[in-house]
Amino acid sequence: MGETHSTTEVPGRAESAKSQLLEAGASMMQTNAPPSRLNVYLVGFHPLKKEPLHQFEAHHFCDQVNEDFLQCALYDGNTDDAKLNGIEYIISETLFEQLPEEEKQYWHPHNGEILSGQLVAPNLPVAAEHELMKSKVNSYGKTWHTWGTAHSEDNELSLPLGEPSLAWSFNRDGEAKPRLIEERDQRMGIDTEERRRARQDLVPLAKPQSGIDALKGEFPGPTQPIPGVEAKPSY
Repeated sequence: MGETHSTTEVPGRAESAKSQLLEAGASMMQTNAPPSRLNVYLVGFHPLKKEPLHQFEAHHFCDQVNEDFLQCALYDGNTDDAKLNGIEYIISETLFEQLPEEEKQYWHPHNGEILSGQLVAPNLPVAAEHELMKSKVNSYGKTWHTWGTAHSEDNELSLPLGEPSLAWSFNRDGEAKPRLIEERDQRMGIDTEERRRARQDLVPLAKPQSGIDALKGEFPGPTQPIPGVEAKPSY
């Protein structure tokens, strides 16, 4: 699996020998139960809902709580220098439909990420990744980024400043900046187009989703529909 290092330098003093000793003791004597369950690894891309041209790579380390609910810690990389920069909750279509209408505005659809090949589970066998993606078709995510640190074209912040930002999903070809996908693929040995082709059998499973058109027209270049990604009619 290709390594993705954080590019953010955090101000502060180097960790002292005392802190290192305390950390080592804590690792032996205290529980690490919640982090130890973050055993599903996904990599995709997020635009901010209010600033869709602010786009970045997101590394998800997730716990499959049950068949309908996944909870993820988001980082800007997959190495020991990665910075925690957000959270995402992923729910099934069934749970989404039970949400109050006011709440649904915070949840982005996932079919575009899956059917475009942009969302990947690095290092899984092909068949296993395919089944994982199949299980997430028609799902929704609620994502808050707390720190502007990620692989993006924007200036990164050295500290987590300001309010959290609600992220969204890409739902049409041409919305994501090509450079983001190309650099991720090259760095991690991933072929997004190959994954897209391999997931065409998932297209018939995709249902119209809410939020597909939330950012339609907010991107500067031409965009095209992704086959299988359809907006749910609003009444």
